[in-house]
Amino acid sequence: MSAPTPLEDDEDEVSKSQRKRDSTALQKLGTTLVSLKSSQIEQLHLPEALLDAVIEAKRLTKNEAIRRQMQFIGRIMRSVDAAPIQAQIDAWNGLNDQETAKQHQIERWRDRLVEDDAALAEFIAQFPACDAQPLRTLIRNTRKERALNKPLANYRALFRMLREIMQSAPPADS
Repeated sequence: MSAPTPLEDDEDEVSKSQRKRDSTALQKLGTTLVSLKSSQIEQLHLPEALLDAVIEAKRLTKNEAIRRQMQFIGRIMRSVDAAPIQAQIDAWNGLNDQETAKQHQIERWRDRLVEDDAALAEFIAQFPACDAQPLRTLIRNTRKERALNKPLANYRALFRMLREIMQSAPPADS
């Protein structure tokens, strides 16, 4: 047997810095796992050892115990394929970002409709399938609520109606 040359060693060996970066990334992923809701954790179909460690970390309250448990989770994750777990978490985050953007768009429409009479015509042009009369009524009632400093029940109802319209009917220009 001949000893491997230094070049052959370098090809198979990962640097200590890279191993540390990989380990830190797995620990961060473990931290993300612990912060997920129980229903989301169940959807990931984690290996039993990792699932038990994550559930235990969620139960702990002492900082040092949590830190040790997170290191333990990182060590378990070295033997688990983390790519599908990370992919699912990224998908959830992307979905959440899209939902947040939709909510913001609905809020902007609501504010425009309450502030500007011309905005209703724009909204109806963009969503021609909507029934304009109940929308006009909610807008008028929302303006009255604001003027009288009453609780904003119609304001919230307007948001719900806009959300329903925007989810059920695609915009006219698409």
